[in-house]
Amino acid sequence: MGVLGRILSGVWRFLDGLRKVLHLALLLALLALVWAAARHPLPLVPSRAALVLRPQGRLVEQLSASALDRSLGFVDAEHEPETLLRDLIETVRAATKDDRIRVLVIDPSQLTGGGLTKLASLAEAIQGFRHAGKKVLAWGRYATQEQYFLMAQADEVYLEPTGAVGVVGYAAYGLYFHDALDKLGVTVNVFKVGTHKSFTEPFTRQDMSPEDREQTLGWLTPVWQAYAAGVEQARGLPAGSVDRYVADAVSGLREADGDAARYAQLRQLISGRKTQLEFERELIGLVGEDKSTHSFNAIDDGDYLAAIRPESALRRHAPAEVAVLVAAGNIVDGEAPAGEIGGDTFAAIVREARLDDDVKAVVLRIDSGGGSLLASEVIRQEVAALKAAGKPVVASFSSVAASGGYYIAMDADAIYAAPTTITGSIGVFGLVPTFERTLGKLGIGSDGVATSPLAASMHLERGLTKETQAVAQLGVEHAYRDFVGRVAAARRRSPADIEKVAEGRVWGGREARGLGLVDELGDLDAATAAAARRAGLAAGKYQVTFREKELGWRERLLRELRAEGAQVARASGLAPAAPLARALDAFGLELRALGRFNDPRQLYAYCACELR
Repeated sequence: MGVLGRILSGVWRFLDGLRKVLHLALLLALLALVWAAARHPLPLVPSRAALVLRPQGRLVEQLSASALDRSLGFVDAEHEPETLLRDLIETVRAATKDDRIRVLVIDPSQLTGGGLTKLASLAEAIQGFRHAGKKVLAWGRYATQEQYFLMAQADEVYLEPTGAVGVVGYAAYGLYFHDALDKLGVTVNVFKVGTHKSFTEPFTRQDMSPEDREQTLGWLTPVWQAYAAGVEQARGLPAGSVDRYVADAVSGLREADGDAARYAQLRQLISGRKTQLEFERELIGLVGEDKSTHSFNAIDDGDYLAAIRPESALRRHAPAEVAVLVAAGNIVDGEAPAGEIGGDTFAAIVREARLDDDVKAVVLRIDSGGGSLLASEVIRQEVAALKAAGKPVVASFSSVAASGGYYIAMDADAIYAAPTTITGSIGVFGLVPTFERTLGKLGIGSDGVATSPLAASMHLERGLTKETQAVAQLGVEHAYRDFVGRVAAARRRSPADIEKVAEGRVWGGREARGLGLVDELGDLDAATAAAARRAGLAAGKYQVTFREKELGWRERLLRELRAEGAQVARASGLAPAAPLARALDAFGLELRALGRFNDPRQLYAYCACELR
């Protein structure tokens, strides 16, 4: 056989092997789908049952693209489990009208957070269940602050006799690295406008600046007040009860002989103490016994939603749409998967809504601290084009809509926020680390030639020249003036008026309403109804749709296998990260976010201001 024959034979063997691998991969994918379907047939709703609400991980406005990463979130805080907020709300609202569901059981033991705004939205749906005359019960072994907020919405709240309610208040602490970076010889070049634009402070200080201390306490206090008021209203407690529970913790626990559950019961945060068996027996009396499990007749929220969604889909017939476009996560340049906001990706979704004749109005549901200024501008331009096409645009703020998150919303016809939304942060910064001192410590030098002082600074192993620093600062200042000017034009105010509430300062939703940065206080439903009214759509004559980037077959397959992956992780002994590990990793998430920022000019409108 000649050389050519051997080459062709080798190519054939390679292609044949590739064919077999692809066939095997396809077969495995099909088997996985069949296995998942066999293990999870379409669930049936018992004729008399309790619906168990059991959120996993963080409540989110949009699931991250990789279901496999979410399944393995027990190991890595960056990929902790997620539960879609609107799924839970849809579930509770459907159960409210379903005669088969007699009781709602709240089990928040796997909930790790998501922000008070999202918790309050879910709480409102739970209260709707109660007001329909149906019973809500909650039980837990130990309740974190976020978990307890949901438990407090129940008619009866029970705690394991050896448990506790971990309500302690809100705090915002961070790690500061100036001295460590200085010892490593890292020079952090910061360019910013805004006395309260604090994202860069951990790299340039060892403590919180007075300005950041002032603004953080300014938005943290109202959020805590809203938390306390939400619990007191749900539990029927006098105003100030939650504050007193926290303030009297030491003396109260002494009176209760150190029994935390008894202390919570004495302060009426819980109805009583019951073991799990006692709690199950109460539920058996309400909805009957499941003979296969010898527990109460129950269906969990995921199975219930899977059962009722086909029925809901059949009832949707209105051709007119109010499209909800969810912008959740950090804003980055170019394309990005769900869980981040790619400038090009999200702009394409906005454009698609503009060109779709069925879409009569759009709601921008935003849960973002911002990011790339260029990507934010790309999105803003598409929002402006949507308005110019005559379609009403209403922005709806979730837990956070700050900096770039506010930027992409400012041109909307109206902006709705929750009282607990964190917003504002109108400011711009650039951050460029250089490593000339680090290399010097290692005995490494950098030298060469350049045609200009600017070209000489385009390498991170060299310090920035004065000319480069000046160019960067001038660019930041121009971007800030542009930001302020655009907000002023959108809000029909003077730049001087907006300047007073800008400077990178963060505001709570209620304060932002008073300052004119927000039009109305209201949730997603209120914003959606407002968008429909602006489009001249009568109630019941339109449907609400959520438009997101289409998932590929791989993401769809992994999403189907999400529950299986979670079970494997649990069976392997993998558990959620300990509270200390999660706290230490919170700042790591911000560092990784900074590493993913890719603005070509290194200009960012970003606020790391979400409570985790």
